[in-house]
Amino acid sequence: MTPKLPSRHLPPRRLLAVAAALALFGGPVEAQSAPEPAPSTPPPAPAPAATTAPATVVSNCPLGAFRCAPRPVNFSMCRPNAMLSFYDPTLSKDSSVRDTSNTFVTSERVDGSNQTVYHLEGNVKVERADQRMQSDVADYNEDTTDFDARGNVRYQEVGQLVSSDHMRGNQDASTAIADNVSYQMLTNRGNGIATQGQMLDDQRSRYLNATYSTCDVGNHVWEIRAKDIRMDKETGEGVAKNATMYLGGVPLFYLPTFTFPINDERKSGFLTPSIGNNSRSGFMLSTPYYLNLAPNYDATLDPRIYTDRGVMLAGEFRYLVPGSIGQLNIEYLPNDQGDPLPGSNINTKGTDRYLVKYNDNTHLYGPWSFNTSINRASDQNYLRDFGDDLFTSSISTLTSSAYINGAGKWGAAFWDAHFGADDYQLVDPTVPAYAVQYKRWPRANFNVDYPINRWLDVGANTEAVAFRKDDVVQGNRMDLYPYISAAFQGAAWFVKPKLAYRYTAYDLIGNYQQYGYGGMLAAGQTSPFNSSSPSRSLPIASIDSGLVFDRSTSLFGTGYTQTLEPRLYYLYVPYRNQNNLPMFDTNLMSFDTWQLFSTNEYSGADRQMNANNLSAALTTRLLDDNGVERLSASFGQIRYFTQQRVQTPNSNNTVNPVTNWSGSDYAVDFSTQLNDDWRVTSQYQWNPNTSLTDLGAIAVQKRINTDGILNFSYRYRRQPGSTLPLLEQYDASVVYPVSDRWRLIGHWTYSALDKKTVEALAGVQYDSCCVAVRLIARHYVNLYNYTTAVGSANTALMFEIEFKGMGNFTGQSENALRNGILGYQ
Repeated sequence: MTPKLPSRHLPPRRLLAVAAALALFGGPVEAQSAPEPAPSTPPPAPAPAATTAPATVVSNCPLGAFRCAPRPVNFSMCRPNAMLSFYDPTLSKDSSVRDTSNTFVTSERVDGSNQTVYHLEGNVKVERADQRMQSDVADYNEDTTDFDARGNVRYQEVGQLVSSDHMRGNQDASTAIADNVSYQMLTNRGNGIATQGQMLDDQRSRYLNATYSTCDVGNHVWEIRAKDIRMDKETGEGVAKNATMYLGGVPLFYLPTFTFPINDERKSGFLTPSIGNNSRSGFMLSTPYYLNLAPNYDATLDPRIYTDRGVMLAGEFRYLVPGSIGQLNIEYLPNDQGDPLPGSNINTKGTDRYLVKYNDNTHLYGPWSFNTSINRASDQNYLRDFGDDLFTSSISTLTSSAYINGAGKWGAAFWDAHFGADDYQLVDPTVPAYAVQYKRWPRANFNVDYPINRWLDVGANTEAVAFRKDDVVQGNRMDLYPYISAAFQGAAWFVKPKLAYRYTAYDLIGNYQQYGYGGMLAAGQTSPFNSSSPSRSLPIASIDSGLVFDRSTSLFGTGYTQTLEPRLYYLYVPYRNQNNLPMFDTNLMSFDTWQLFSTNEYSGADRQMNANNLSAALTTRLLDDNGVERLSASFGQIRYFTQQRVQTPNSNNTVNPVTNWSGSDYAVDFSTQLNDDWRVTSQYQWNPNTSLTDLGAIAVQKRINTDGILNFSYRYRRQPGSTLPLLEQYDASVVYPVSDRWRLIGHWTYSALDKKTVEALAGVQYDSCCVAVRLIARHYVNLYNYTTAVGSANTALMFEIEFKGMGNFTGQSENALRNGILGYQ
């Protein structure tokens, strides 16, 4: 046996086969192979991150969060890859120094009798920077830089591992050809085989009769098989020609040209397809295709087939240009073949149907920007027929708006201003037209706050609106709300007095007297108001004060800081008769703890309540050593020293009688999260005037392992002025991890008043190394006539599959799960 030669130092240009292997396989190759035979001498032990797919760290969604971020693609269930047998974790990870690095060659034998061609035999190893090539035999022509490596060729660089039977090419030209190629990416899960690989230059390569998959080597649940695959490292894109997608060895579909990503950059290609069925539109097939048009704008085309309605083309266009960001979504279905919605007198059969959503935020100049949100549907039944979740199908109006917004600091004053318009479209056939909000054409407001010193502020809130709607009273309204406030506080106390003045003026237009304006008094009375310009002005005075005590305590062996926070709030607003003022955008708000410290129980400027009230509340909290609130409980009530005389019109267009209450509901709020797995929240309101419960609610949430959640809630609310309940519902949902691969999903909402299910959802999710599958069945009420108490339900079945590394889970069931299951991730 010829003794092993010492390492020989060659000039940088003598890369031998390693340079060609780099150029040929330096980009993410997408093809696959059988495991490499184990070498006679065990290789160095690979680093743990290289021998197995790195576990994806998924941060748990905080308990109580309404919507959770989507889970990232997780390859943690993939097994170690057999091709890593020759992986060396000690090899350099810096590829930027290749051109200036020396090349080191070792072999058991070398023949230099030909002064131009070097012949190397026996465990040939060539290294430069992050590159290493090993083979049984190699020839290198120093003059032409031609090379020829044969026998068990293995190549490693920072991004991948490659094996081949035979590799030959030219180093200077960055060209090479390799036979029987196998590869494994280290930066992602791509792996595959090819009968031949061709290096076209240092950025582009071509593979013949190749495959690609992100599944485990030797266990391809899915793969792409193509006669010609070309890779481009600059664009991060692979293009397969005459390509067939296989699932479980069965051909799924064929495409003359198929593109897929070879890195984490955006690229054009198919996204996750969806297959479903619902009782309103029949079977549905969706095959979205993503178009990476430019770094700052892209589009998605989503052709859908509904067996009961026809072919729909949906699309999304996003853009990001200097000073502007926006998104346009369009759904269009020509010549609808579906039957009208039961209980609706709107027949859309034979019509063209569409939905348009457009959002844009554009910076104009300095602190000013222009914000647009346009939402329009072709008809009132559109969301009921095509809405893909309960939240969407329960919307009664679509809101469109366009505003110029500004905010900033002017000297010591802080200000914000808005000017624009709001429009509303009715999209619920059971809602009468008069119930839709007024159009605000236009609307402007300006708010300013000027701190005179550290404890004294002055400011104003102003608004001017033009209200427009057919067949009702119309007009313009200006609301001025200047104030002066002070804040005195110490470490354990605060006192905040505030004095304000509110002036609201109207300019009624059209035949306003036809609708009883200006004047609406009790039945049988004649209105003394006959002005087209009614107004209201009054002062508003309040004092907010409180104390904060704290002490150290323990609960179940854990130390906490407990606080005790009494609070008093006095409010005085003199009475003004406002029956001659129209109700443009004002409603009585539901009572809750927040209203204990509010200056108005109405949501808009058309009514300002009178008050001579004192609110008292007591709150206690438990804070852990990190300052996290683990428990909070509060109890409070408003005491009325004078009658609440300002009321809203009832259904007979007469004013409700004044109240003689001496106190409001007793309001109790409680929430606790003593550990990271359990959370309980509850609300309770008891009316001392009727001795009845006005509101009762409790919600329990438990985390199950790391990716499961259990929710249960009960809600009850009584009808105002009645002993009958307005709402009584039970709601339960669960995401239960049966194993690391299987999750069961369920959601159930039951109305005790109607004695029927409002929504029921059941599903299963399967997650493996490279495939995720979701099957969801839903039954939900999508139309309810509150006059006749007749409801219409929709039943839907959705099947979605994701090929990991080829697209994201963007199926239509995602919104239903994230909106319907608190904590779903």
